[in-house]
Amino acid sequence: MYILAVLLTVITSLVSLIWSSRHIKIYKENKNGFILDSDCPGPPPDAPLISVVVAAKDEEATIESCVRTMLSQDYPNFELIVCNDRSEDRTADIVEQICDEDTRLKLINIEELPEGWCGKNNAMQIGIGASSGEWICMIDADCRQLSSRTLSVALEQAISTNTDMLSILPTLEMKGFWENVVQPVCSGVMMIWFDPDKVNSPAHKSAYANGAFILISKDAYEKIGTHEAIKGCINEDMHMASEAKGKGLRLKVVRSEELYTVRMYTSLKAIIQGWSRIFFGTFGTLKRLVASFALMFCMGPLPYLTAAVGLTLYATGGSTAWLVAGLAGSAAAIIQMSVIFRFYRILQGRPCLFWTYCLGCVITLYAIVKAIGNLRSGAKLVWKNTHYATAGRK
Repeated sequence: MYILAVLLTVITSLVSLIWSSRHIKIYKENKNGFILDSDCPGPPPDAPLISVVVAAKDEEATIESCVRTMLSQDYPNFELIVCNDRSEDRTADIVEQICDEDTRLKLINIEELPEGWCGKNNAMQIGIGASSGEWICMIDADCRQLSSRTLSVALEQAISTNTDMLSILPTLEMKGFWENVVQPVCSGVMMIWFDPDKVNSPAHKSAYANGAFILISKDAYEKIGTHEAIKGCINEDMHMASEAKGKGLRLKVVRSEELYTVRMYTSLKAIIQGWSRIFFGTFGTLKRLVASFALMFCMGPLPYLTAAVGLTLYATGGSTAWLVAGLAGSAAAIIQMSVIFRFYRILQGRPCLFWTYCLGCVITLYAIVKAIGNLRSGAKLVWKNTHYATAGRK
């Protein structure tokens, strides 16, 4: 028992140091971090044609807002292609109606999914194949533009920084309690594994992109092998980023403010299902998923468990070692919550919910366990009413 107390003390002390370093990182980000917003310059003088491509499957609740806010962009030279991917709702009807109003909009209806392809990858491959732009902008059907200048500032940023593939992070729209509890925690997992500074550095292999908004030159898209190269990959955005980095292309991810927003999931069940898919598609191996679980457990619930166990055992006659462990766990929990308060402000979440971080971690751990379950023989992942075999996938 003494050895266990010492071990917990050492681990929670290390956790305290890691969380303390996050204060420094947040300070640097607040002071020097770049945020793309509508006040940034753009568009570039020549304004090359941008082909905006959207894959939509059963998106009748969001597609009109997505399409109309994109068509309201002030960029002078773009086309918008919506690929209706086997929808069983009114998605196609809504887009057709808007097509009658604006000639820049084109609808492509997809009836079948070829063997070996994921639905979104196939839809994007078809849509981009029908496009004419020098640049391709891939967005999700649940995105809503908050600014009319998103395309203008995005292309200017890409050209001025010699970026081949630019991913702009969205403002997450989080309305319900569970969204505000779990979404920031899951987003934090991605930021830990994919540090933006490393992603943006050609010297590092780390690659990340958010499929809600990816701007890529047509030449770069062809160099990575188009969606054909990642046709069976779940989370195509991450794999596309990895292909781009592997081909020596310049990859960049930037935060944004008041450019566009996305509400990823609206219920706890959808949050768990969605993030389980993301974790599986992003990490994809038992080793990386287990490492993610261990890291999340140590950084999240462990300090609270150590504090509770250590102080309880000491109060009931345990050794001083348990008192030290309990105090170490308490200190780690306090430092953690102070960092989370500041981190939630960066995410434009609700800082007042910093105290729910541990609860969010527990739910995130469950999502990771579900992702690990997808590695078992015969497992299938269901997304957008399509079943995908997961064994052997990236």
